[in-house]
Amino acid sequence: MRSQDYDRLYLSPPHLGRHELNYVHKAIEDNWVAPAGPNISGFEADICAAVGMPHCVALNSGTAAIHLGLILLGVEPGDEVLCPSFTFVATANPIVYLGATPVFVDSEPDTWNLCPERLREAIVDRIAKGKKPKALIMVHLYGMPAKLPEILALAREFDIPVLEDAAEALGSEWEQQPLGGFGRVGVFSFNGNKILTTSGGGALMTYDRALAEKARFLATQAKDDAPYYQHSEVGYNYRLSNILAGIGRGQMELLPERVKRRRQIFDWYREHLAGLPGITVALAPEPAGSRSNRWLTTILLNPADPDADAPAAPFITPETLRQHLETRNIESRPLWKPLHLQPLFAEAPMYGGAVCADLFARGLCLPSGTAMTDGDLRRVKEALAEALG
Repeated sequence: MRSQDYDRLYLSPPHLGRHELNYVHKAIEDNWVAPAGPNISGFEADICAAVGMPHCVALNSGTAAIHLGLILLGVEPGDEVLCPSFTFVATANPIVYLGATPVFVDSEPDTWNLCPERLREAIVDRIAKGKKPKALIMVHLYGMPAKLPEILALAREFDIPVLEDAAEALGSEWEQQPLGGFGRVGVFSFNGNKILTTSGGGALMTYDRALAEKARFLATQAKDDAPYYQHSEVGYNYRLSNILAGIGRGQMELLPERVKRRRQIFDWYREHLAGLPGITVALAPEPAGSRSNRWLTTILLNPADPDADAPAAPFITPETLRQHLETRNIESRPLWKPLHLQPLFAEAPMYGGAVCADLFARGLCLPSGTAMTDGDLRRVKEALAEALG
């Protein structure tokens, strides 16, 4: 069959629910369409309630939240910031915005997040070179909690503040505590492909009221408390609009069922792809204490075992498999290309690299949107089976 004979299956499309329009209509009726209004404060309160934190600043992107978070942690030109290599570029770009240097650290194979051993190596070496890192960005990749006890212990040992990039991890938990509250600053994304969306948006979380007030001040062009427009420091146009916050309010009502459905999709793939040759549904099982929102289901393609008695099937690359899925009008995507392999960061320090490079070479993300039916999932399986022979 030709690709045009099928409806497109997207990787992680927006999935709106029952009540978003109510909030949006109310904002329009009340003429609250600017980056101010009751939907914003309501959305912030909804996020605080879901995450169990006292302060939230709704922003126009997760990237903006990371940028402001690093400012709040005191990052300045010439500083160094520890960062995983295996993540989306938006994690590291704000480091460069501030004239600082990212120091990349490899992943560990259990969660694909920061490797504590490599992290210690990086911290000790940067200090020996006379450059103690100013901050540490900790990411929860694909919704899987990082090794929090080990990473946070290192941050305490060396007195390095943590920015928790939970952009992909809304609804994930560690020891029954929602992610987003384990650093001095936490960040969420509400981009169109996330588990909940405001079309474009983000949030900065903190337990520190002063930090939240400073973030809100910087996000609204750093206007001084005066009856005229007076500015004593550089600010940014980073606030979320009241209309988009209304979409977020409706979405937040759906968080438990969205997490439930993503986890069901992951379980379906894990069960039904088990018999296909040459692939493994990855990040399973969850490490003890972890509960992932399973934002995206990922697979790893297994290279041939040179010591196996039976001849192995030829190794198929992620790109070959991706292209085959495209012939069935199914979107898939490679795992993140490590940042230390990106031309943009060719000169940045890197500690390790073999683990995340191997994951990139063998990994693929499968369609995981919460509106998928079991029929859609079967269609993905059939297309995979065709390619894998």
